[in-house]
Amino acid sequence: MATSGTGTPDTVAELVLRRWGDHRTGLRDHETTLSHHRAVRESAARAALLVDLLPRGAEPHLGILLDNTPEFPLWLGAAALAGAAVAGINPTRRGPELARDVLHTDCRVLLTEPAHLPLLAGLHLPGVRILVTGTEEYAALLAPYADAVPGEAVLRPGGPRPADRLLLYFTSGSTGAPKAALCTQRRLARAGAALARRFRVTPEDVHYICMPMFHGNAVIADWAPALHAGAGIALRRRFSASAFLDDVRRFDATYFTYVGRAVQYLLATPPRPDDRDHPLRTGFGTEAGAVDAARFADRFGVPLVEGYGSSEGGAAVQHTDDTPPGAIGRAAPGDDLAVVDPRTRQERPPARTGPDGTLTGVAEAIGELVNRGRSPFEGYWRNPEAEAARLRDGWYWTGDLFYRDESGFLYFAGRTDDRLRVDSENLAAAMIENILARWPAAAAVAVHAVPDEVAGDQVMAALALHPGTAFDPGAFAAFLAAQPDLGTKMAPRYLRIVPSMPVTATNKVHRVALRRAAFLPHPPEPAPASEPAQATAPAPVTGPVWWRPPGAPGYRPLSAADLAGLLAAYEDHGRSGLLGLS
Repeated sequence: MATSGTGTPDTVAELVLRRWGDHRTGLRDHETTLSHHRAVRESAARAALLVDLLPRGAEPHLGILLDNTPEFPLWLGAAALAGAAVAGINPTRRGPELARDVLHTDCRVLLTEPAHLPLLAGLHLPGVRILVTGTEEYAALLAPYADAVPGEAVLRPGGPRPADRLLLYFTSGSTGAPKAALCTQRRLARAGAALARRFRVTPEDVHYICMPMFHGNAVIADWAPALHAGAGIALRRRFSASAFLDDVRRFDATYFTYVGRAVQYLLATPPRPDDRDHPLRTGFGTEAGAVDAARFADRFGVPLVEGYGSSEGGAAVQHTDDTPPGAIGRAAPGDDLAVVDPRTRQERPPARTGPDGTLTGVAEAIGELVNRGRSPFEGYWRNPEAEAARLRDGWYWTGDLFYRDESGFLYFAGRTDDRLRVDSENLAAAMIENILARWPAAAAVAVHAVPDEVAGDQVMAALALHPGTAFDPGAFAAFLAAQPDLGTKMAPRYLRIVPSMPVTATNKVHRVALRRAAFLPHPPEPAPASEPAQATAPAPVTGPVWWRPPGAPGYRPLSAADLAGLLAAYEDHGRSGLLGLS
């Protein structure tokens, strides 16, 4: 097996094999407990089965349509040992979209479970062998391979190579069909080693995987560093805020990862006297926001480390001990990151620190984050157009908005799709969200653009309130007036008070649904599947809408007369189509 100059194995297969003979607890969920050694043996059996199942000459791709059950990491290990690749299939996809994901990634074997079989009913999946875990047929298939020797069942002579594909993980882009990002054995092994060093992971740690394993976050940031360090792994079938602390105590978990709104869900659970009675020491993820991260640390006594990266691996921002509040960190070693104007390719100026310590000139500092150096991006599966868009002009374009301060620290400002242009001023949704999140009544906040009736955009916010809290328009307006960093164009014109935030399967805010709903009491029907495809449509966006008419001192409910006047203005200016009404 190949090893880098630092002593880190260059294949995940070698990391799996290192656990052979380790009889400590390695893999657990609520029904199953396996030692590291037993987990390697089970992966070896599955690797041998996979080698026999894959047709000669077929792409060595295995689709996994599972919740977080032990079968998922066992098959990841099997793919690594055999030199195959895993395509994580999102169980919130439906019908032709789900079939497209399986067929696009050339999966000749699809692993699923009885609970997900209805998703496959009636789908045309030519040439795909479906294995259903937890069935007698599945057990009978595995039985002949029970004594398989780890490292012997391989798809090519010489065994797995560092450049072999191991993951094909779909990105959750805002438009078009999702792209399958490639990740080789070398990149995943090195990512696991880097995170294990960064968080000082030891064999005594237990990594709690509650984010879905069909998404890159759980595998790259949770499973891989545990595998590298020999730490235990504990699984939650699906994320549950109410069960989180009980699971952490049950499994003695010390580390977890999060994505999107998971932290807000945890903060929304009723406080308990034993909130700090647990072994957790670190949470690592993205999109928690500075306000919620501080609240989480105060309540649970656990620091959250915000990072930046993606399944593509094209750029990374690393948190350091001197990272100021609200910042993500600085460029990772070897990355030449810059914040540029995408039209001119010129660097944006840094935000400046004012006399009171707050950053000024942020609007002028926002641009797209690019990596001008050597990028670890390994491409998309059979999607040269998307690859070219990522790598145009010799740079890796992240598609994310950032700004930096005078010390070089980088601050996330949202997706390029989340940019708003209000009265000719460019704004970033994430910046406004960070300010609105300070309002004590808000349990969750999402900011998005709605078309202005004449030109450009207006700011709209969705607010989910803490249980038992009613929206107080006067208190909210007073809160906005007291925020020193809320620019004159940032205050939302429209507010929707939602019972809960619509989210995707990876707990990210479903911004497409919010933008589609806008301020309409009866949002238009979802667009065809060619628009957003990161998940099936969420429940309809509901909740009363408030607005502050131009020149008005405060917010009031959007009445039927108000709505009729607005829609007439859109019609007069030929912009009704932007609301999906024509």
